[in-house]
Amino acid sequence: MSEHLFADSKPPIVALSAKSHFEALTLKEKLYAHHFSRAAHYGTRVVLRQVSPHSEAIYDLILAFHVAFPSGIRASLSESTLSEEETTQLLEYFAQFLSNLGEYKSFGDIKFIPRLSVDKFTLAAEKAGLRSQFDAVRDAIYITEPAASTLLGYPESGHVTGYYPGNTSVSKSEVEAIHDAIGGILLPENTRITKSGENEFKLLIASSTDTPAVRDAGDKTEFAVPGISADAKVVIEYGDHAAEMAKIANELAKAKEYAANTTQRAMLDAYVTSFREGSMQAHKESQRQWIRDLGPSVETNIGFIETYRDPAGIRGEWEGLIAMVNKERTKTFGALVDGAKEYISLLPWDKEYEKDVFTPPDFTSLEVMTFAGSGIPAGINIPNYDDIRQTIGFKNVSLGNVLNAKSTGEKTPFIKASDAELYEKLRGPAFEVQVGLHELLGHGSGKLLSETSAGVYNFDHNSPPVSPIDGKPVSTFYKPGQTWGSVFGTTAGAYEECRAECVAMYLCTEPALLDIFGHTSTSTEIGLADDVTYIAYLLMARAGLSALEFWDPESKKWGQPHMQARFSIFKQFLEAGDDFVKLTYTADDYSDLEIAMDRTKIVSHGRKAVGSYLQKLHVYKSSGDVVRGKALFAETTDVTPELSKFREIVMKKKMPRRMFVQCNTFLKEDSSVEYREYEESPEGMILSFVERQV
Repeated sequence: MSEHLFADSKPPIVALSAKSHFEALTLKEKLYAHHFSRAAHYGTRVVLRQVSPHSEAIYDLILAFHVAFPSGIRASLSESTLSEEETTQLLEYFAQFLSNLGEYKSFGDIKFIPRLSVDKFTLAAEKAGLRSQFDAVRDAIYITEPAASTLLGYPESGHVTGYYPGNTSVSKSEVEAIHDAIGGILLPENTRITKSGENEFKLLIASSTDTPAVRDAGDKTEFAVPGISADAKVVIEYGDHAAEMAKIANELAKAKEYAANTTQRAMLDAYVTSFREGSMQAHKESQRQWIRDLGPSVETNIGFIETYRDPAGIRGEWEGLIAMVNKERTKTFGALVDGAKEYISLLPWDKEYEKDVFTPPDFTSLEVMTFAGSGIPAGINIPNYDDIRQTIGFKNVSLGNVLNAKSTGEKTPFIKASDAELYEKLRGPAFEVQVGLHELLGHGSGKLLSETSAGVYNFDHNSPPVSPIDGKPVSTFYKPGQTWGSVFGTTAGAYEECRAECVAMYLCTEPALLDIFGHTSTSTEIGLADDVTYIAYLLMARAGLSALEFWDPESKKWGQPHMQARFSIFKQFLEAGDDFVKLTYTADDYSDLEIAMDRTKIVSHGRKAVGSYLQKLHVYKSSGDVVRGKALFAETTDVTPELSKFREIVMKKKMPRRMFVQCNTFLKEDSSVEYREYEESPEGMILSFVERQV
């Protein structure tokens, strides 16, 4: 079995601390944050069910170990049952499982199993009095065959998913046919699909009630699915995750008592309706109100948000954010927002491919208190509803305490010794610039050329924009009811991340933008502008090479959209010419593999190559040219034999991802709110979940 399937050894575990920012809140704001945080964490079991059929049962087993050993798992097992090393292996598996909310890595969608042998795990379970509970999931924990089962994806390909549960697997073609049948009526983010017979399907909608008063589909309870067969039908069934949706709605109703303004109250009303009734239209309304809630002391967002892990790329994973504003860093992003229209005009396309009116978004730097979900990003640009983004706007969020979490101090693979000191010094500042440009000017740019309703267009249909790629008028556009996601399907997520990353790379050479972040030609203390640009490009190159970890050579499947995107940009660097970027090595096993970048050619070659690629990505997206867009992205993310040969050394040198231990808050008898943090260890991670009681 491949080494990379084992849980990480000695992973860095970091406290996601925001205590000082929480303590600075008023009591009313603390209560608002507390109830929102509780609501977010109540979605934990929803995420587990979305990941795999076994994740929830494994989660319960892990928490049961803590209950069985009140004096501590390590002390109780190390006495006689397991060695110190074996106990550590068990605890590291527990911590990684909880950090990812499932048995598959949230960043890569690859399964991981304990380094501890099954026999030793069995002994530990027996001592805890949990043998039968362990036996129920033992095979699921350790199974790695067939190899396809170690990846998330469609069951028909041998992969695993929780979005299409049941003994009879739903095929990709059936999922697509069902979406075609109901896509214009019901949004899919809060749904799952089961198959009960050859032509019988159920669309499960997350709601606390199975008889909602608010129904997005009106009185319609079933749909014909002619794309499957003349007799095929899908029945709508409400009440998926009912217990969790009820708790979530109740906590949000309590949060409303402490809302700061009428906008927050309207937002919370819409959230409650969405989770009680299963209405995604209500969730869209919550996001309209959320966008209008500018500069809150406590920033929040919650729901079925990102669609990366659904094999079809349309169903959202549960996610909840609660954070406090870092006012000092937000000032920096405010300057970026103020000049956003000017900076977007620097991008390599004409104004016809941009929104008619650019509405500056709210862009804040946050200190995260709670991020409930399978993983924590460094920045967010939401909502993901195209029509809201185009007509109302969006928010950009930089998660400061995620960006600035301390490094492990280990030598970063593939970086030359001559670059190491500068790389370690400026990787944080360079990444902050990259995230800011990616979220605001990347995801925030662009117009979808659309027929908004029958015969009504948001562009001159009689004289369409000319494509800068071939000099001809574009001949494609979005039809009524179509969205970016529905047209580009499973390609959309990684494609859009790639476009946003290219925007960041293209603009991070601009002195005015670097100056906003404090990097000038003389700012030696926090980084010279040219040095920050160099490290930003080096970061992208290293990320692109390391992305091979997330590509499966057997299935040729990418497991992480961001890394797939970075790999394609890395290929542009390699193909830019004149040895702008090259890979050097002398060892036959590539053990001394390093990235050599000529920093004098960043603008002349690197930026030029990125700009050409970005122009194509943007025009194809903007004009809805799915044929050429998908073909381009397939070509640029294809792992050639020349690059695939480096995957083995990438796997050997991969660095464990950080795991964040999050706080809990508790209501006290005197109506105050206690903010409780935990130690940076597997035991601290486990205790944080036990005390969450979700």
